[in-house]
Amino acid sequence: MKQLKHFLLKIIDLTALGFLEPYVRLAYWEEPRVQFKKIGQFTLIPILALVLFVGIWAFLAPRHTTKSGAVPTPQDTWVAWQSIMTFHNQETEKAEAFLLEGDAQAELLAAMQARQAEMDPLVEEATAKLTEVRDLIKEEREVEAGPLKAKLDETKKARRDLVKAKRAEFKERAAALTAEDDTERQQLKADYLAHDAEVEAMKDAESDLNAQIALIEDVKDSREREALLIQTKYMNERAHVGKMIDYLSKDGQPARLADLNEQLAELETAYAGAGGSETFKVLSNIVRTQSRIAKTQEAEYAKPWTLPMQIIRSILCVFVGFTVGVLVAVPIGVLCGLSSTFMAAMTPFIALFKPVSPIVWLLILMIVVGGFFPDPNNSVVLEGLTDTTNAVVGVIPYFGGIVTNFDINIAFIASALTVSMCSLWATLVNTALGVASVDKDHINVARVLRLGFFSRLFKIILPSALPLVFAGMRISLGVGWMVLIAAELLASSEGVGKFTWDQFNNGASDSFAKIVCMVFVVGAIGLVLDRIMIIFQRLVSFEGSVAAV
Repeated sequence: MKQLKHFLLKIIDLTALGFLEPYVRLAYWEEPRVQFKKIGQFTLIPILALVLFVGIWAFLAPRHTTKSGAVPTPQDTWVAWQSIMTFHNQETEKAEAFLLEGDAQAELLAAMQARQAEMDPLVEEATAKLTEVRDLIKEEREVEAGPLKAKLDETKKARRDLVKAKRAEFKERAAALTAEDDTERQQLKADYLAHDAEVEAMKDAESDLNAQIALIEDVKDSREREALLIQTKYMNERAHVGKMIDYLSKDGQPARLADLNEQLAELETAYAGAGGSETFKVLSNIVRTQSRIAKTQEAEYAKPWTLPMQIIRSILCVFVGFTVGVLVAVPIGVLCGLSSTFMAAMTPFIALFKPVSPIVWLLILMIVVGGFFPDPNNSVVLEGLTDTTNAVVGVIPYFGGIVTNFDINIAFIASALTVSMCSLWATLVNTALGVASVDKDHINVARVLRLGFFSRLFKIILPSALPLVFAGMRISLGVGWMVLIAAELLASSEGVGKFTWDQFNNGASDSFAKIVCMVFVVGAIGLVLDRIMIIFQRLVSFEGSVAAV
């Protein structure tokens, strides 16, 4: 049992999940008072802080209105997340239905038709409920805003009447003036200015009334939002069921292939016995049928980019960029740590390029990377690929499967290299510091043993520097993940950044809530990546090392 306890504690320490340690020790009844205190300190207090945060968020969000509506509450954000995942699941179902045949296809078609029959009355009921709620809200707002509208009408009428009467009066007084009536002339001017100020004050009062009325009418009522969410949910599901029925009512891909192969066999038989002008006609049909078979075999459901797919692509992009950055930063950092002269030579470049914005790097790299690939407009386009993806396949043929599955195009490569350019500096500096900090006694022992350069490098210097190297890599990965979101957004490269930008632009009722969802998605992925790097860092850190903390 003690071995299990020590094993669990070692795992907890390795993964930096220290808040779990008191639970393990409490299970073995080791100083229970101390463990309960730690549980309260490291588990309950953080949970209470999160609950407090959610409570403040839920209280303040509806009280701040923007051009996109009120700030989403935690409930709105959760509903938006469900909508995102529902869309992903529905698209996955369509892709699976595309490949069904036989009894499975017929069974699912019957289930979808039954579901469609259930959805129609639900949609009608939700629509009627929404209309009822809107009418009720309209009546309530008319009651509340009615006196203000009546007062506004009275104020407008009073202003128009005043302007009409005063204008006639001023015209009459002006017509009666003579060249010698200077006093009366000045008085007319003063009266007209006073009248103009009075009219402006009445207009300001009208503006205030309009603002009060707009404030009443523009408030987002929670009853309407809830009814609209229900209606939208049912309508989206009915539309999905209708699409599924369309797909399932047609022959699936396997059935279409079987029919085409049967036609091809008949044509081959006909060709074997054909003669004269009929031979070429049959041959043409064989070629066309073979082409249709090839296209049908390659055909796939055109599944749009859903959030889980974009998350995978973003992680792949940051991994590529981070790897390239590490491969560049570590060797240069080692040389900087070994040679003060080389470090002096590199210092201006580090100081100059480290502060450069990722946006600048992205723009430069989009142009530079594009120069390494053929012009998509003048290259042979492979079936099913975008122009830029096809160009990348031509340059990177050995990774064609990954390139096509994840749509690896020029924007992806430029985004990954932008991650490299912005994240490599922490690894470079920490590597240089780690190499320069190697205990001199170790170096002296290596010299006494007459170890060669590479033996010293790989047996003494790098092992001693690894804790700081991984500390730099951990920082670099965090920086790279932050940079990637902005790079994808600007480059319109599929991923988390582009998904967020699309939500900002599409103007849907739940777009704001989906953007808030992305805050938690990006943060959660960043947290997982950081935890992974902590594990690697601790695996190579010696006990007591600062880098191991």
